[in-house]
Parts: sequence; structure tokens; C-alpha cells
Amino acid sequence: MAKRHGTDGSLLASLPWTLAALGFALLAHLPFLPIWIVAAFVLCGAARYVIEHRRMRLPPAWFRAFLALTCFIGVLATYSTVSGVGPGSALLAIMASLKLLETRKRRDQYVLLFICIFLVMASLLRDQYLWSLPYLGLSVLIILTAWLRLSAGPRLRPRNSIATAGRLLAYAAPLAIAMWILFPRLASPFWGVPIDTSRGTSGLSDTMSPGDISSLSMSGEVAFRVRFDGAVPAQRDRYWRGLVLHEFSGRSWTGREPGIDRNAVDRIEYLGEPISYEITIEPTAQRWVFALELPQTWSLQNTFMSSQQQLARITPIDQKVTYEVTSYTDYRADTELRSLFRNWYEQLPPGSNERTLQLANDMRAAAGSDRDYVNAVLDMFRNEEFFYTLQPPPLGSNPVDRFLFETRRGFCEHYASAFTVMMRAVGIPARVVLGYQGGEMNPMGDHMIVRQSDAHAWTEVWYEGDGWQRVDPTGAVAPERIEYGISEALSDGIGESWGFTAPSALSYQLEMAYDVLNAKWDEWVLGYGPEAQQKLMRLLGMSDPSWRKMLLTLVFVVISIVLLISYLLYRRYQPPPRDAASILYQRFLRKVGLQPAVGETPRNYAVRAGETGKVSAASISDVTAAYMEARYGPAGDDALGRLQQEVARAN
Repeated sequence: MAKRHGTDGSLLASLPWTLAALGFALLAHLPFLPIWIVAAFVLCGAARYVIEHRRMRLPPAWFRAFLALTCFIGVLATYSTVSGVGPGSALLAIMASLKLLETRKRRDQYVLLFICIFLVMASLLRDQYLWSLPYLGLSVLIILTAWLRLSAGPRLRPRNSIATAGRLLAYAAPLAIAMWILFPRLASPFWGVPIDTSRGTSGLSDTMSPGDISSLSMSGEVAFRVRFDGAVPAQRDRYWRGLVLHEFSGRSWTGREPGIDRNAVDRIEYLGEPISYEITIEPTAQRWVFALELPQTWSLQNTFMSSQQQLARITPIDQKVTYEVTSYTDYRADTELRSLFRNWYEQLPPGSNERTLQLANDMRAAAGSDRDYVNAVLDMFRNEEFFYTLQPPPLGSNPVDRFLFETRRGFCEHYASAFTVMMRAVGIPARVVLGYQGGEMNPMGDHMIVRQSDAHAWTEVWYEGDGWQRVDPTGAVAPERIEYGISEALSDGIGESWGFTAPSALSYQLEMAYDVLNAKWDEWVLGYGPEAQQKLMRLLGMSDPSWRKMLLTLVFVVISIVLLISYLLYRRYQPPPRDAASILYQRFLRKVGLQPAVGETPRNYAVRAGETGKVSAASISDVTAAYMEARYGPAGDDALGRLQQEVARAN
């Protein structure tokens, strides 16, 4: 009998499976969980197994309550909130770990397995990459196996439980596929949750503070993929415009929330040939919409162009989306600048970076025009000892002064910031643009990959009569960054001075192949929205694929699959057909008029049947002997023929 507050070892056989299911459910969350939650799970799991193995008492209720409150406060202190994917998953993980310390009965383990399912589903809220599908299938298989082990007998082997769980998944898979294909798709999800981005990698944010960044880590994560309709623009023309920053505090650059400007496109004079392409962008939880500058038309709904020629969406991009754009790499924008905007782009905070202001005024006085001055500043970056590095020293106060006159080491943000300040110092309107520069073609998939490591900052200056013109000071310091891009520059050996080495040919091919699979996954699975569903329904012969027709078709298909699975289960578990010996013996039983008891052997039945007097004892004995020989003896027609004769003579 189990102790009131302890254990009796009854859960020892199923507990390892429950721990395995919980550990696998947490696997997808490990890169995002604080180390103390992972350690808490390991300690709670090990402690619970030791308690069950040694028949020890569980921790008292007051201690478990204290741990729960402490861990809740820990999650709140770590994330500053308990809502969202990151904090919610962390809270669920730590509470599941603490739940192990109060599992006394099997029903407690059932609760833990329910929590495992929620943890697996929560991982899909963060991302749905290619590996999500095998992870989902394998995790559900382990959870189902743990579920079956809770009620398994001592003689049932684990492989039998695994096989049963696999069959259950196989039965459920057609239903899931049918519902995924036929259930009417929505253009947007029912709900959204905030995604946590707590890892510091290269990429974009809505502020730029070069003086505060002492190291920039390169991230190979995909920002978006591009498929061009025609020729691919040259590397130097691949500027993917994101957001514009125009307010400078002396240290940091910020921008304003983009507002709808219905005349923004009309103030752009598009020159040259258009470039048409399709972008598939990863979720950013931001409103910025990236496009090759400058875009003229775009297909993404609820998207507009602001007065600063940046595309933005009314709602944040919280899921993977695909849109088509037509852009021109040659253009004139805002040839006439209103006084309000001119003040925006000429302002500098008083009393900051005074050495830079003095240098700018001296160089402008020596230059003949604004364009000559711009070229002079670029020549300074190009000819003097300025260096491009991903590990610049910290700058402290007056970061532009210290960068230009002391450290002279930085990456694109440092040069764009310093260049813009030098333009504004002499009254030339200038602003900082953040986006991506470059992109790597995947020859296997015929599409371009733009990674987070391609994040870039450049400057735009305004010329009277010509409007905004792009000037990239990074190209003066590190032209290979613009001409080749990050990926090809590293492969060419240029990146050795930046602290990187080129990948091997095999690893590159594997990376490109994996990217193709991811792109197809995005296109066929994650991109399966209303338009793709309508197109598929028409290919299947549905002329007008309305949601009513699809729901009726779904009901019909689901019923058909259920009937098919029911038939297969019936065929699998129906009793085997009786053989000829059993049929003849049943005929003999009807002559006797007495049915054998459950589990009664033929010889015991013969003794009881002789007491009825309906059939002679000799006939009963002869039929029983013939039946035993025909049913359990060596196979052959002689024994079966003898049984038939004895049954016919029985009276």
C-alpha cells in the first residue's frame, strides 16, 4: 500500500518514458530557454526518479509552493512579462518540471503528457522550419508511446508500444492531410502572439547606435529570398531598402513611425529599365517591407510608401509572406524638398562632436561645391587609415569625434553615421538608410538568399534639382563589401582580415541544397494560403472552389477515410475463421445439446456431456479423440475424414 505522502515504486516502469517525452518536448525550446530553467528540469527529473527508485517521500506541499512562486518570479524577472511565446514557453517548461515533484499516481503522469503536447505545439508558434515536421512527428510518437506505457502490462515490450503508437499516427496522418488541404484557408491567422528575439545577432532594429556596439556577430539566418523574373541586378545595385533614420541625438539615430503618403510614388522619377521580382520574407514582427530601391509597385496588401520612400505595412509582419515588386535602380526622388523636411535632415544636437563639425566646415570651404565636398569626404575615408572591422573599439561620449580622430575602425553603421553628420554639419540634407546590401544566388534553386549578415547602413544626400542620391561611404573603405557582398567576399579570402575563413565546397553545396528544401517548404507548405488552395482546387476539378464546397468535400473525404480505417481495423482484429475440424465439432455439440464452458477442454467436456445421456459415451469418446487428432495432431485428410465419420455416427 502506497504511503500517504510517499511512493511505492509503482511508477518506476513508466516514469522514464514520461521523462523522455517531457525532455523531447523541451528540445525545440532549449536555444531560447534560460539556463536555470534547463538546470531545474534536469534536477527535478533526476530527483523524481531517485525518489521513486528508493521509495522516498515527495517534497512537502509548502516547499513545492515556495518553488513554484520562486520560479514564477524568476520567469517574470528574466522576461519582464509572462505573455508571449518566449515567456509563456519558459513558464510552461518550469511548471512542468515542478509538476514532476508531485506525481503520485498515473493520472499525474497523464497531466504531464498533456503538458508535453502543449510544449510541442508552442514550438510551432516560434517558427515552422523544415525540421519542424519530423520533430513534430517524432515527439508525438514518443508522447503516445509514453502514454501506452502507463497502462502496459509487465510482459508488453516497449517495441510493441512504439509499434502501436506508430500505427495510431499512420491512421491519423490521412485525416490531418485531408483537413490541411481542404479546410478553407484564411488570409491572416485568428490570433497573433509576440515573438521574442532575445539573441543578439546582426540584423536590423529601429535605432542605430554605433558608439554602443563593440562587436557585431554574423548571423547566417535567412532574412528573405528573392526570385527574379528576368536578369539579376549586379551586386553593387542590390540595395534592399528598409527604414530611414533622420533624428540624431549625438549618439544614436532614430526615425519616426512611417505614415501614409499617397503622393510618394508621384514624387519619384523612375529611369532605366524596371526589375520585377518576388520576395518571400521571414517574420520580423516589424512593419518594414523590404524592396530593391526604389519600388514602384508592390502586391502586398495593407502596404504603403511613406514620404521617405520606405515601404511599410499597417500591421507587423508576424508570419512568412510572399509579395511581388517592380523596382528601378535608377531614379530621382524628391527633387523639391519642403522646408519642414529640410530642417529634419539638417539638424544636429548642439554641443556634440564639435571636432567633426570643425573638420566638415574646413573641408567644405576648400571644396568648390556640395558634390566636390561629398567626394572629398569619400576620398578621406578611401585614402587615409580607416579600417572596416566587425569588432570596433567602444567610442564613449562624442562617438563621431572619437571614431574620426582616434579609433578609425568600424563597420557600415560607423561610416554611415559619421558621413551623415559631416553632411549636415555644412547644411547638406542627409539621412541614414537601413536595409540589406547584396544577396547570394542559390544555383540549385534559382533564387537569391539575403541573410541577416547582409544587413547594411548607407547614407542619402539631397542635391538641388536631383533629389535624394545614395552615397555609401562603406564602399570607399571596403569596396569588396559592396562589389562582392559578405558571402562571396568571405569565400574569396577577403574575409580573413575580418576574422572569418571560407567554407569548404562540400559544406557550401549542402547548405545550398538545404536552402532549396527550405524554399520549397516555404512555397508548398507554409505558403499554402487562400490563393494556393484555390489554385489546387481548380486543378482537382472544382470549378468554383467556394468555402461551402470545400467544407462539404472535406466532410465527404473525412468520412471516407474514417470508413476505410474502420474497415482496416475490422479486418485486423476480427477473429480468425474456424477450420473444418471446429465446424464438425460444433455440429457434434448441437447433437449433444450442451455448450462447453469458457476455457473448458474437450476431454473435460466429454465427461460432462456423457452425463446428459443424449449421446452414448462411446460416441462421445470417439468424436473427442478424432477431434483432438484432427485439430491438434499432424495435418492430414485422414484425421479430418475420421472426425467427419464419427460425428455422423454419433447418436
